[in-house]
Amino acid sequence: MPEYGYFLSCEQYGPAELIEQARMAEQAGFQALWISDHYHPWNDAQGQSPFVWSVIGALSEAVSLPVETAVTCPTVRMHPAVVAQAAATSAVMTENRFRLGVGSGEALNEHILGDHWPPAHVRLDMLEEAIQVMRRLFTGEEVNHHGPHYTVENARLYTVPDEPIPIDISGFGPAATQLASRVGDGYITIQPDETMVEQYRKGGGGGKLVSGGTKVCYGTDKDEAVKTVHRLWANEQLPGELGQVLPSPKHFEQAQQLVTEDMVRENRVCGDDVDEHVAELKQFADAGFDRVYVNQIGPDLRGFFDFYRTKVLPQLQQAV
Repeated sequence: MPEYGYFLSCEQYGPAELIEQARMAEQAGFQALWISDHYHPWNDAQGQSPFVWSVIGALSEAVSLPVETAVTCPTVRMHPAVVAQAAATSAVMTENRFRLGVGSGEALNEHILGDHWPPAHVRLDMLEEAIQVMRRLFTGEEVNHHGPHYTVENARLYTVPDEPIPIDISGFGPAATQLASRVGDGYITIQPDETMVEQYRKGGGGGKLVSGGTKVCYGTDKDEAVKTVHRLWANEQLPGELGQVLPSPKHFEQAQQLVTEDMVRENRVCGDDVDEHVAELKQFADAGFDRVYVNQIGPDLRGFFDFYRTKVLPQLQQAV
């Protein structure tokens, strides 16, 4: 049976709100936390984007749950040597309850310094080299590295955890999933796709952690919940690689005009039907996931956590 966690959205909430949600999640019986790592929200309506590493520091004092970034891009906006220091400090502060989730990133967040945004296959090469650099730095030894994408000279992390930091790799297609199975300590994806899980495990992932996540909009008025999702998160219904290549929230707002409320209604759980919420998360369990995270899009956070504490999580925990 999977563990069920809560997904903290840095795109939609400020630091204090995220910390309060984490407290409510722990009290409701969620077993772990994901937290997004963004420089921009996907659109202006979401309206936030705090620095994730500051928030993780506060989470380490506020709750006792495991925390993972979902996901950090350690390749363009931030050099892997700097990400390694942030991750090592997070692991120390959480007493080894931190996992570093990484991915190849989106132009939305990573092109802000004016660097060229490379094609997907180059981004995966950069990600693999970044992981190599970070793992060497996590040992606490001095690192000198001169690779095709990164240079590190006389770098040493003095504040490091006493256990290795797991690095989980996000993958939505065969190439990224293959990289995750070859070099990752775990695999992250957002679709309950049994085929991709099987590819990961057969490719070398074996019994390593497979995590997935989804968003819902709990509310007593389903039509209003659909409108909320359409206003805030229509970007999730955009096809293909648009999510990786559009450069600004304004561009996402333009593209979101292609997404209708009916598309949201068909693809996102909205409302307060217990069976629909249970089925949404259970499909990840059926596909072989070890951890499943859920995020509440709508404004009724307390109602959501009460709903999951009393109705949804008990049913999921009884399912075999």
